[in-house]
Amino acid sequence: MKKQIVMLFLFVGIFHVSAQKYATKTGNLKFEASVDSFEEVAAENKNTSAILDSGTGDIAVLTLMKGFRFKVALMEEHFNENYVESDKFPKASFKGKIEDFDVSKLSASAKPVKISGDLTLHGRIKKITANAKIQKVDDKITITGNFEVTPGDFAIEIPKIVSKKVADKIKVNFNLPLSKM
Repeated sequence: MKKQIVMLFLFVGIFHVSAQKYATKTGNLKFEASVDSFEEVAAENKNTSAILDSGTGDIAVLTLMKGFRFKVALMEEHFNENYVESDKFPKASFKGKIEDFDVSKLSASAKPVKISGDLTLHGRIKKITANAKIQKVDDKITITGNFEVTPGDFAIEIPKIVSKKVADKIKVNFNLPLSKM
């Protein structure tokens, strides 16, 4: 009996050690809140960090709000100062899990998955589910996908004077090229 318990602990220990972590500091986040007939409201952040535990499917993503770049500098300034209040809330983060994740089933063919978890932005937390695709080529795992949120989900107020120029639903796209740590 003792021998079986020791073997069980050894097996669990080996399995746990064999689980790899994958990470990036160059993930890409884009959002768009444009409305037809008005100036484009869109931005991109090419310095998003993410980490994936291949043993559990747990994923965490972090981005700095001041890292979003707009085509119009004044729009970027308003975004940081008036809407997301980047000095007060400098980061957005996501902590979640890839549903039914099994690293051994990944291949170069992108497989659809759902990712569920908590998105923290502007001091508020919202549960979200994102549709994504995941693929593994050599030692790299790439996760791409999208989801929608509203400014109200995070207590971000859009002044009436510009409310017709900003979409009610904000489309967020992500591309996370993860490498073994």
